[in-house]
Amino acid sequence: MYSCNVPVPADVSRLARGLAADCYEATPRDRHTLVLKRLGDPDPDPRSLTRRVRRALEGVGPFEARTTDIELFRDPPTGRGPVAYLGIESPALLEAHDALCSVVDPVEGLEREEYVPHVTIARGGDADRLAGARTGDPITWTVDSLIVWAAPYAEAVRRISLPA
Repeated sequence: MYSCNVPVPADVSRLARGLAADCYEATPRDRHTLVLKRLGDPDPDPRSLTRRVRRALEGVGPFEARTTDIELFRDPPTGRGPVAYLGIESPALLEAHDALCSVVDPVEGLEREEYVPHVTIARGGDADRLAGARTGDPITWTVDSLIVWAAPYAEAVRRISLPA
C-alpha cells in the first residue's frame, strides 16, 4: 500500500511520543506522519504514481497546518481500536485531499467526507486514556513538501516539494 503523506515536524513527533508514554497497554506509533491520501497498491515503481500526485496537486503551494486536541477513533474502520490521535486543522490540507481523490479513488469509510486529518499517537489497549489529555499550545507548521510512503518498506520512497 502506498500513500501520500505530510511529514510532521519534530515538535509534533515529540508531543505524540510523550503522550503515548502515558499508556501502559497501547501500542505507540513509532513514526509520525499525516496520511493525506491512500494511493492503493500500484506498480512497485512509484515514479508514475508520483507523477500522478504532482499533476493532481499542480499549483498547490506550501500551506499551514496545526495540531488541535487529542481525539479517539473508538471503533476504527481498520485495525484495532481505540486509536488516540492528535487532530490536525488545515483547510488547504482538505483541499489537497479532495484533489487527490479526483485522480485516485477514495477509500470508502476513510476518505472524502470521512477523512479526518490526524497524527496517530497510540492504538489498542488503553489508548482511550489519552482522551482529554492536555497538549499545551497548538503546534503550527508550514507544509512545504509531501512524501510518497511505501508501507511494504515502512519508509518514504519519493519527496514532492510544494508547489507541486
